[in-house]
Amino acid sequence: MRRVIVLVLLCACAAFAATVRLYLKDGTYQLVREYKVEGDRLRYYTVERGDWEEIPVELVDLKRTEGEVKVRQESTKEEAAALAAEEKAERAARAEVAKVPVEPGAYLAEAGQVKAIPPAETEMVMDKKRRILQAVSPIPAVSGKGVIEVKGEQSKNVVSSNVPEFYLRLAKEERFGIMRLKVDKGLRIVERISVVPVTKEIIEEQDQVEVFRRQLGDGLYKIWPMKPLEPGEYAVYEFTPAEFNAVSLQTWDFSVRK
Repeated sequence: MRRVIVLVLLCACAAFAATVRLYLKDGTYQLVREYKVEGDRLRYYTVERGDWEEIPVELVDLKRTEGEVKVRQESTKEEAAALAAEEKAERAARAEVAKVPVEPGAYLAEAGQVKAIPPAETEMVMDKKRRILQAVSPIPAVSGKGVIEVKGEQSKNVVSSNVPEFYLRLAKEERFGIMRLKVDKGLRIVERISVVPVTKEIIEEQDQVEVFRRQLGDGLYKIWPMKPLEPGEYAVYEFTPAEFNAVSLQTWDFSVRK
């Protein structure tokens, strides 16, 4: 449909004579389909009477008439060019969305390719007990302090840019972004957790990175850091703010090397 609109606008440049204002030097004008100068006479096709007529050219304000025609033609061309550019951008956006798999998860965009990142196996450690976090099963947290961690000091997923771009397809609307992980004795700490004894309120401490977010469709987002990332360990994350004394967090870890 938009392509049709663009073509119509482009064709409109040739059809401007149908609504040209032919200005006279006395300040009046007539709507004409087209006109042409023949010696000291000007012939024009009048829209009002649907026929050819002519008048002395000295009575016509040609400069004003031609100036308005030129302005309107340029305006129409600019509008058609803007619509064509918008249509091109929409095609590119559709092609970009088509590259992302339909399965929920995080995907790295690199060198024109889209690669799935396997979710990291994260564990919540509280009261000396370890429990594996799963996206579909929030884990209750007992009173005290703990951490969520990933085994290993470095991720196997190494990105080639310090401004990596990711697609995140969500199964449901949740908070998401990029966070820094702290390396500590054979593991990486994702976040620290504190549970208030009486109220059971859960406080989560995350080292989040400022990111740009762009929505590409229902549940599909593109994210990338606002500033280049320093070498280190990171993760794309998706989580539900702690509610009902339970923790729900999913991460896709990656590493930025020197």
